[in-house]
Amino acid sequence: MTLSLHEVRDGIAAEHQAFAALLRELDGDAWARPSRCNGWTVADVAAHVSGSMAEIVAGELEGQGTEPVTARQVAQRRGRTNDELADELEGAAKGSADLLAVFDESAWAGPSPGGFDGTLGDAVEALWYDAYLHADDIRAATGLPSVRGPGLKASLSHVATVLGQRGWGPATLAFDGFDEFDVGGGGKRIEGDALAFVLAATGRADPSTFGLGPDVNIYA
Repeated sequence: MTLSLHEVRDGIAAEHQAFAALLRELDGDAWARPSRCNGWTVADVAAHVSGSMAEIVAGELEGQGTEPVTARQVAQRRGRTNDELADELEGAAKGSADLLAVFDESAWAGPSPGGFDGTLGDAVEALWYDAYLHADDIRAATGLPSVRGPGLKASLSHVATVLGQRGWGPATLAFDGFDEFDVGGGGKRIEGDALAFVLAATGRADPSTFGLGPDVNIYA
């Protein structure tokens, strides 16, 4: 189940602020390092996050999250500095906050525009997850420690939603320090490290450490 409007609205704003601050800390060497996103450097990861938010706020919703659109976002921003992308993201984040301020609970539970499979709440939560996970991709590439907290909770919620839509499960995601998320009505309890599970469920780590198969990968 998607997190509440107020939790996501506040959480995504803080996540984007933290992402922009992370970009500003990077030097030229870090900017060019390969990431665990296949074929992308740290700069490419940043370009995708900044580009997708800038386009969404501008009303360019069709195809967001698809491979052709993400590839275009990265290509259009190749050569920009970390400060330039941080500036773009901060501007988009302000626009996003202004848009989210006008939504009520009815809109939150209603259909998402742009062909996204789910509610408006699902779509915005997915953007929070995207920023959190890609920030972790950057931290992993540059030797910085992972950050656990609200963004990880949003990521668990998003992964649970997508797994449910795909008919995976039944299972219960039960990680210490987080609410439990039922998938397919609940079933086998999956426990352990929450971030490790998110990495496994997004093709970034081996799911067998949780006794799971490759079908848990939401991108497979």
